[in-house]
Amino acid sequence: MVMKTYNDIYIEVKKALKAAAGDGTPEEINAAASAEARLLLAFAAEKTTSEFTRDIRLYTTAEYENKAMALIRRRVGGEPAAYITGGWEFFGLPMIVTPDVLIPRVDTEVVAEAAISLIRNMEKPRVLDLCAGSGCIGIAVAKNVPNARLVLADKSAAALKVARQNTLINKVSPRSMCVEADALSEPGPMLSGFDLIVSNPPYIPAGDIPGLDASVREFEPMMALDGGDDGLVFYRAICEKWKNALAPGGWLVFECGIGQSEAVCAIGEAVGLHWVDSVKDTIGVERAIIFDLKG
Repeated sequence: MVMKTYNDIYIEVKKALKAAAGDGTPEEINAAASAEARLLLAFAAEKTTSEFTRDIRLYTTAEYENKAMALIRRRVGGEPAAYITGGWEFFGLPMIVTPDVLIPRVDTEVVAEAAISLIRNMEKPRVLDLCAGSGCIGIAVAKNVPNARLVLADKSAAALKVARQNTLINKVSPRSMCVEADALSEPGPMLSGFDLIVSNPPYIPAGDIPGLDASVREFEPMMALDGGDDGLVFYRAICEKWKNALAPGGWLVFECGIGQSEAVCAIGEAVGLHWVDSVKDTIGVERAIIFDLKG
C-alpha cells in the first residue's frame, strides 16, 4: 500500500468538498472547501488546525485515512461540519454544539456586540438569554462584561445541557444559571429584574422550512427554526409577555431574519416598548433590533 501524506488526503478531500458544494462563487466555494477540509482532517488527526498545517507534509496511516474519509462522507452527505466535530467558534469563543442546538452563525455576532455595548459600563447587570440554545450569545456577553450575571433560558432540556457545558468551558459558570422556560408563556416570578434580555428566537416562517438548505432542514433542531406561519410568533409573545421581566430602563435585543426588522419593530412598539436602533450585519441585513423601556 502506498503511504499518503496529510497533504495528499487534504487535496482529495478539498476536491470532494468542492464537488459537493452548493451555491457560491468559485472563490467562495474554494475558500469554504479549504477551511472545512483543514477543520475535519485536523479533527480526525486529533490536532488543532495549526498543528495539522504544520504537519501536512508528514506521512500518515491507512487507519487515519479511513477515519478521515468516513467523516468526509458524512459532510458530503450534508451533515454540518460543526455537528461532525462537536464544536464551533462564536465571538472568538469555543462552543460545544450538538444536533440539539443551532450552529452559531457569524450574523449573530452582531447581536452579541450590540448587547455588550449596551451594558458594558454597568456595575452588575442581570442578563437573560431567552431561547438560548447553545448559550452562545449570553456567554459572549458574560465573557465581555465581567460583572454580568447570566441566566440562560430555553424550553429544551437537551439544549440547556449543552449551554451549561459551554458556561464551563468558557469559565462563566460561577456567574451563570440555566433555567427551563418557554418563551411563548409568561415568565415565572424568579425571571424578572433583568437589565438586558437578548433573544435569537425561532423566526423561519413555517412555509419556508421545506426550502431551507438540506444541511439546516435535515440536521438542525426544528424547535429552534420554526417561527410559526409568518415567522413572528415568538417576537409577539416575548414583547407582550416578557417585557415586564425587564428592570426599569432595561434593554431588549432581538435577532431577526431578512426582511423582518420593520415587523419586529412594529410588534415591540405596539405593546409599549421603545425602538432604539437596528444594527446591520456584514451583508447589510438589519439583524439586531434594540428596544428599551425608557420611552
